[in-house]
Amino acid sequence: CSILIFGFKEQGNVFYSKKDYSEAFNYYTKAIDACPKNASYYGNRAATLMMLCRFREALEDSQQAVRLDDCFMKGHLREGKCHLSLGNAMAASRCFQKVLELDPRSGDAQQENKNATALLEFEQMADFSFKKRDFRKVVYCMDRALALASACHRFKILKAECLALLGRYPEAQSVASDILRMDSTNADALYVRGLCLYYEDCIDKAVQFFFQALRMAPDHEKARLACRNAKALKAKKEEGNHAFKNNNYEAAYQLYTEALAIDPNNIKTNAKLYCNRATAGAKLKKLNQAIEDCTSAIKLDDTYIKAYLRRAQCYMDTEQYEEAVRDYEKVYQTEKTSEHKHLLKTAQLELKKSKRKDYYKVLGVGKNATEDEIKKAYRKRALMHHPDRHSAATPEVQKEEEKKFKEVGEAFTVLSDPKKKVRYDNGHDLDDDGCFDGGDFDANNIFRAFFGGHGGGFTFDSSQGIFFFSFHCRHPLVY
Repeated sequence: CSILIFGFKEQGNVFYSKKDYSEAFNYYTKAIDACPKNASYYGNRAATLMMLCRFREALEDSQQAVRLDDCFMKGHLREGKCHLSLGNAMAASRCFQKVLELDPRSGDAQQENKNATALLEFEQMADFSFKKRDFRKVVYCMDRALALASACHRFKILKAECLALLGRYPEAQSVASDILRMDSTNADALYVRGLCLYYEDCIDKAVQFFFQALRMAPDHEKARLACRNAKALKAKKEEGNHAFKNNNYEAAYQLYTEALAIDPNNIKTNAKLYCNRATAGAKLKKLNQAIEDCTSAIKLDDTYIKAYLRRAQCYMDTEQYEEAVRDYEKVYQTEKTSEHKHLLKTAQLELKKSKRKDYYKVLGVGKNATEDEIKKAYRKRALMHHPDRHSAATPEVQKEEEKKFKEVGEAFTVLSDPKKKVRYDNGHDLDDDGCFDGGDFDANNIFRAFFGGHGGGFTFDSSQGIFFFSFHCRHPLVY
């Protein structure tokens, strides 16, 4: 009988040396069944299970081996390695310390004990970094830790959670899916799957995964909090959308603000909320706040075309044409549609127009001013800046007023002529059309033609405290 048992062990050793670990496992199992009190058989099967990455089963065998023989160094060493692979650094360290008590010169135990110490340090560093919300550091620590503890689901889950918080959803999903393939009831992996969907704005699907996680682990606090946030965020966003559709922009603005406070980590949904609030803000004429909200949305998602378009429109409305052109260029480079091309061309035209003299501003009228309003404005500004009125002023003031008088004349020449006005409004460069004859434009001719006289000037009536401007053959004009 003992020869037969020994044969099982030897056969196991042969298959182990050939790296046929499944067959080795079978023969070691036969040896254990025949002689369940032999520590070395459990030790051999533990080594085989470790090669098959079945560390929990290997841990049980190695623990049974040292229960049978407390001086079995290989048993203690394998138990420590299993603890280490499963992420239990402190238990692993105790096992390696036991080996070193039995053999202080054991190189394997010394090295593995260093690995256990390093693993504990990475774990502590990751916990600290997670509390500081330094998720990249956590991922770094978990990568280092998993190099020592490849079978630790806890480390994998923490890494996956941080990948999700960093917006690296495919990587996070991959890690969680790997765990679920081995253990479909793993609540932590179900939570991470839900978290990825939640952060990708698939809230209904996310809630389903959170419910599954809570069924597996009713006390899973993270899943419960994420589920509550997901439902609250969806409800608040929908309330805001409903208010906006009913033209209740103040209420929509406030609801979007409340939604943004629910979960700062939900990058994709928050980008949409910022853009939605910007749209409501634009309706409320809060254009600067709307620009800030669009910028916040773009910081969260730099591919968010809708946010670029909304910000560009706000820039147009606030006459920040260079910024508008930059945003429309970004949009057109991404999506070369005819609509985006038209928006870019319009912004470029307005930018070009903004670099010329604004004749409407010179006369102090709006861009939709009527002919009578333009004439009235010219009359007022021309009299205000006429050189004769400032003959007693300093040379600097006289020069400045003469310049303004000329600009008023130029503005009136263009805006009072329907054809020139159309060309000006369409962005044409009137200097290229010879409208002002190479700079020899005479504002006095325009002035005299407007008032119908051939001369005249200002006089000041000190008794009444007013200026008079009188033309030959015309009654004085009081100013």
